[in-house]
Amino acid sequence: MSEVVVTEATRSGEGGPPVSSGLRREGASLRVGAAVVWLSLIVLAPLAAITWQAGGGGWKAFQLAVTSHAALQSFRVTLTIAVGVTVVNVVFGLLIAWVLVRDDFVGKRFIDVIIDLPFALPTIVASLVMLALYGPASPVNVHLQHTAWGVGLALAFVTLPFVVRAVQPVLLEIDREVEEAAASLGASGPTIFRVVVLPSLLPALLTGAGLAFSRAIGEFGSVVLIGGAVPGKTEVSSQWIRTLIENDDRTGAAAISLVLLAISFLVLLGLRVVGARVTKRQENS
Repeated sequence: MSEVVVTEATRSGEGGPPVSSGLRREGASLRVGAAVVWLSLIVLAPLAAITWQAGGGGWKAFQLAVTSHAALQSFRVTLTIAVGVTVVNVVFGLLIAWVLVRDDFVGKRFIDVIIDLPFALPTIVASLVMLALYGPASPVNVHLQHTAWGVGLALAFVTLPFVVRAVQPVLLEIDREVEEAAASLGASGPTIFRVVVLPSLLPALLTGAGLAFSRAIGEFGSVVLIGGAVPGKTEVSSQWIRTLIENDDRTGAAAISLVLLAISFLVLLGLRVVGARVTKRQENS
């Protein structure tokens, strides 16, 4: 009886792979195929389309579009504000994640839910909220409409969750016994954080920073009202893209978009490589 079961459980004579192994391989192939097809439809095909459109006028037209005075001004405003917002969110995102994981206080669950609110809100609502708070009728008498500070606050609002949610699960998994051992040996709180905690959090911090930066340089809805698209002052690249589209310059708009995509990809790739090296160094130490 057992011989019959063994025989039917194999595809070919001696040493043949079990049916279950074959099914697993087939299932894995189907999953990989489905993932590749879906990724191609949702990500790769649109990227190929925007690349094709950006090159529709040739290299000279592409170069003129991305090096025009208005384009360079929009890049300067976008990158300057995005870098500043990313640095601020890394600091305060880490602080918020630490408070949510390590501290107990009234309303903790409510704050934890609020963190994800920018993900749920339409970005134009974020701009409307900022305009209501910091616009001409500001209830706190702070007027930031048509200023870089207003754009920065709007971008900080929509990108903060990326840092918090990247750091929070890693912070939950850190072994508290190592920190307690360091404290018992006389290490101060800042020293424990710098030597024990921060190295473990660094890859997650870099990931969150990369996602926040990439979102910031491509953001449109949250800055459209509070920023006002003042050339050279608050007009970010996404708003300049809209202007080009309204002027029926789709090739130029695609060229600016391609530059932003390239910047995002390079930043994410660079931070991912650095994070992987930090993780490998920790594993080897």
